[in-house]
Amino acid sequence: MHIAIVAGEYPPRWGGIGSVVFHLSHHFVQLGHEVSIITRKHSGPFPSQEGVRVIQVPWLPLPMAFTRSYGKNAKKALIRLHQKSPIDVIHAHLPLVSWTRRDFRTLQQNIAPIVSSLHGSWLGEREGIRRAAKAKESAIWRNPNDTAIWMTSKWYARYERAGVLESALCVANSESTKREFEQWYKPSPNFECQVVLWGCDHMVFRPPNSDDEDEQVRHEKLRLEYGCGDEAALNYQPTTETPMLLAVGRLVARKGYMTLLRAMPEILAVNSGAKLVIVGRGHMKKSLEKTAKKLGIQDSIIIQSSLSFDQLAQHFRSADMVIYPSYYEGQGLIPLESLASGTPVVTVNQPPLTEMIDDEVGGLFERGNPRDLAKVVIETLSSDKRLHQAERGRARVLNKFTYEHNAEKFIEIFEKVLKKNP
Repeated sequence: MHIAIVAGEYPPRWGGIGSVVFHLSHHFVQLGHEVSIITRKHSGPFPSQEGVRVIQVPWLPLPMAFTRSYGKNAKKALIRLHQKSPIDVIHAHLPLVSWTRRDFRTLQQNIAPIVSSLHGSWLGEREGIRRAAKAKESAIWRNPNDTAIWMTSKWYARYERAGVLESALCVANSESTKREFEQWYKPSPNFECQVVLWGCDHMVFRPPNSDDEDEQVRHEKLRLEYGCGDEAALNYQPTTETPMLLAVGRLVARKGYMTLLRAMPEILAVNSGAKLVIVGRGHMKKSLEKTAKKLGIQDSIIIQSSLSFDQLAQHFRSADMVIYPSYYEGQGLIPLESLASGTPVVTVNQPPLTEMIDDEVGGLFERGNPRDLAKVVIETLSSDKRLHQAERGRARVLNKFTYEHNAEKFIEIFEKVLKKNP
């Protein structure tokens, strides 16, 4: 079948949606299907994938408003594409494309049924910003994107509601996201929404290979660079006295970095040789550095603005723990990438993160509570269960959370929709 994917993110715009679409499209092709991706135009080169057609369309570079301009141009591109190569199913990734109910009806009447993937919601993002602001992570007005979400999310939510009401079928990326859409958009009783949690690239994000000399050199160089390279650490031993803590994600308030920094003095009181490496870009970098200095922990905090995929994967492998203190997620891929790398995860005790993480593979703490975060990190670092957590985490990903699983499940969903809407 010819699958047309409408996604506002695609490499080099990675993000969660970008990663999902990149890998999912590859596996669709491997299963014998034709794939076209309609995404936002950008100046940089995008990685080519055999059998994947990428169509870039113009968009208005304004927070939130881009979803509507991109949606209009994506609709035109779908019509042109269908004339050249008939489309069997449209896979739309919400909320980064804004279509009206009329748009959905027009596309489905004239081209193909639409399956909408729900990657969290604008109202959920707004709630995450509110929680973060209440916890004094950062003022809403400091980030134009946060301000735009805060001011306009209720307006743009109507486009999400259009997707819920008019799609042939919706697929939420967590039970939590499904509940959000049912609570806020009050769909009809016959609303059909399946849940498919996204996987991760378990080939890139994998455990260490101590038999690979080049990889061992990279591991040793990385640990020594961050000042956490005692003998145990260089040999991947959990008895290290210089643990490397890793946090990955955009430097925005709702990711919870201030909570993490406030927890560090207690963590360092027990693990004086620990280092926290934060990988991400965003407006909060200076604020985080200022807070670290105010707390007297600046020598234990390193912020990396940008890493290649290979470098990021090595960080996951080399770290002793990944900490993910987010205030809101539709799903959140970072914890899975950590588990796939054989690294335990400490994250927030709230859905959807609890749909992936439990004490079998890491630890959970109360959202926005730095003392509880510190307590769980200290307990996890001192636990003799860490090696077993690493093994169980990798096994969990391979059993449940891979793009191979996702591709097979979505093909079943597409076939079901086509049978119902010939």
